[in-house]
Order: sequence, then structure tokens, then C-alpha cells
Amino acid sequence: MRRRGPLALAALLGGGAALWAASTATPAKTPAVPQRIVSINLCADQLVLALADRGQIAGLTKNATDLEMSGEAAKARGLPLLSNSAEQILAIEPDLIIGMPASRSAALRALPEQSYPLLDLDTANTLDEIYVSIRQTAVAVGHPERGAALIARMQGELAGLPKPGRGRVAAYYQRRGYMTGTGTLIDELMTRVGLTNLAGKLGKPPLSQLSIEEMVAAQPDYLIVESATDKVTDQGSEMLHHPALKDIPRISVPQAWTVCGSPAYTQAARSIAAQVAIRERRGA
Repeated sequence: MRRRGPLALAALLGGGAALWAASTATPAKTPAVPQRIVSINLCADQLVLALADRGQIAGLTKNATDLEMSGEAAKARGLPLLSNSAEQILAIEPDLIIGMPASRSAALRALPEQSYPLLDLDTANTLDEIYVSIRQTAVAVGHPERGAALIARMQGELAGLPKPGRGRVAAYYQRRGYMTGTGTLIDELMTRVGLTNLAGKLGKPPLSQLSIEEMVAAQPDYLIVESATDKVTDQGSEMLHHPALKDIPRISVPQAWTVCGSPAYTQAARSIAAQVAIRERRGA
């Protein structure tokens, strides 16, 4: 069946996100407090879990309960998990679908003529963009006061955060030699704690690969790695434990805190700052 183009119902607090509805008849009205919310990607999962009532949540993605992927995984236990299926969404008949961004969802693109109210959030790569996403989601799920409270809490957690990096160079190094560049959430976190991103110094794109030999030659002051790679579990993580890298001090952070622009940002920032400060006191 051919899907018709969506009709805009309302823009939510700017930032590019909007609430949409499409129908073969008159546009559907979104209830003030939706009761059947479906999240269609991991980043949206975390905002929904942080801001909606548990009873409002009708479906999350299959990664929502993965402790290595989601900072809100504990809250997701026992809630319905969807497998990116248009049929599952249709069966739920949601009164709100949330994505960040929604364009990533194959299930949404596969919906037939009638679709449902949609909050299409922009990807959040900075703290200010995270705040925008929180406000928009809080309004959409009917709890704007929770968004304001969450932002206030995050601002308190970041107030007076030191910058112990003092301009030292760090590389966010991942399995198989992938390195995260500028214009990303990781880059913003590095800057917040006073570190300089090696990828920026080398003129690399947001995602690139750097061989062990190239990393050793670059001589960063720190490697920031996902805590899941602290132990060798596969060939990808084995690379990060090569003897040639053993003398580069490491900062270990759970991927669940950095994979999305989410409330876990403050945990990542505080952890990185604390680990760098300890290294600096010890002379790294």
C-alpha cells in the first residue's frame, strides 16, 4: 500500500523536531497525555524511559534492556520490546511514536497509508541539543515539568565541573581501530573536561580508522575506550590490548553513556573528568 505524506500538527519548542500525523481522513488528534507510546530507536528509548510513566510505554526497541547500550536499561525491564516491525506498531495502534531521528526506522517507512502521531527528534551531539530533546519529549509525553526537573538536575551535576585535561590530547579509540572525530558527542565531552581530540588535530572525519602504528606515532596523552573492551572478548577488542599501546594511559567509559545524546551525558562527563584528574595527580 502507498503511504501518503504526513501533515504537520504542531512544532515542539523548535530545534527541528515536530509532531506529525497522517491519515486517509482528518488528521488524528494527539491526546494531552498519550497512553500508548512507541519508541523506534535506542536514543528515543532512553528519553521515553526517563520522562514517561511506565504505564504509558507500549513498546521500546530490542536494545532497550541492553546494559552496554542503554543508560536507562534497568527501567526497561519488563516492558514490551519491538523488533522494528511495522506489523507490531500497527497492532499497538500507538497515540505517539518517538524517534531520534525517525528516518532511521525501517518499520516507520513500511507503515501503510494510515500512520500515527510522530515526534521526530534531531540527533543530539551537544549538551544544549540534549536539553532541547528532553524538553520536546517531556512536552510530547505530557510531562513538561519532568523535563524541566531533569535538565535542572543535569545542570547541577555539571556545575563547577573541572577541566583537568589542560589541553592534553586524547583519542576515543574503539574496536577495530575506529576513532571518533569532531562534531560528535564524544568530542563535546572531551572539550568539556579540557581535552583535545586527536581526530581533530589529524583532520579526521567524525568516524575514521587509525591503525595501531598510526596511533603510536600520534602519541596521544590518553586513550578513551569503552569499558566493555577492558577485557579481550573478540578480535575487535583484542586490537586495543596490543603491546604497542600499553603505555598510553586509558580512560574507560561505558558505551551506554555515550552512544546517544541522553541524560547519561552527565555521568560520562563526571567520570572522564575524575579519571583524568587522578591520572594527572599521579603524573599519568
